[in-house]
Amino acid sequence: MSTLQQPLQQFLDELASSAPTPGGGGAAAVIGATGAALLSMVANLTIGKKGLEEVDAEMRGILVQSEQLRARLSAMVADDVAAFDSLMASYKLPKDTDDQKAARSAQIQAALRAATEAPMACARAAAAVVQLSRRTAEIGNKNVISDAGVGVLAAQAALRSAALNVYINAPSLKDQDFARGIVQELEALLAESAVASEDIYSLVKARLA
Repeated sequence: MSTLQQPLQQFLDELASSAPTPGGGGAAAVIGATGAALLSMVANLTIGKKGLEEVDAEMRGILVQSEQLRARLSAMVADDVAAFDSLMASYKLPKDTDDQKAARSAQIQAALRAATEAPMACARAAAAVVQLSRRTAEIGNKNVISDAGVGVLAAQAALRSAALNVYINAPSLKDQDFARGIVQELEALLAESAVASEDIYSLVKARLA
């Protein structure tokens, strides 16, 4: 049974346990998927509603995007576990001979790269949810617009959470050009999404007034 197929309580129990997975990376993906799901909820409660016909087509497009993002982020829970398990396995490789040491070092670097790319993919998807939240909040059914606000906050939390998992692994990469590039991209996403999420939160509050 995959992580997302198990009962929520079981996932939370495993998250709280001493087992190394699931961990913060998987939690970030679940939080991001929750944000995307809330945008889908707003879309589903806007489409076909009387008085909202003029935004129907656009909201159907938003629903397609939010569902794609929800699927991507949901899959990233397993990706995070796989990346972590691969990294731990690489540290356990033998290192008795020079050849073994070289092979182990190469495997560790490959696993570290994967363990950096996995949360970076989560960060990109979460940032996309933040951006999608704006139009959802602008044209969504006012009766459920607070859910668009919760969605953007969840996506922003997922982005920042994923960022921490990038920051912890990137410094250990020997390919510093790759590490610098991914951190620069991440920090641009963080800066843009920080402004956007606050704007969208304020927009939701204004629509609630």
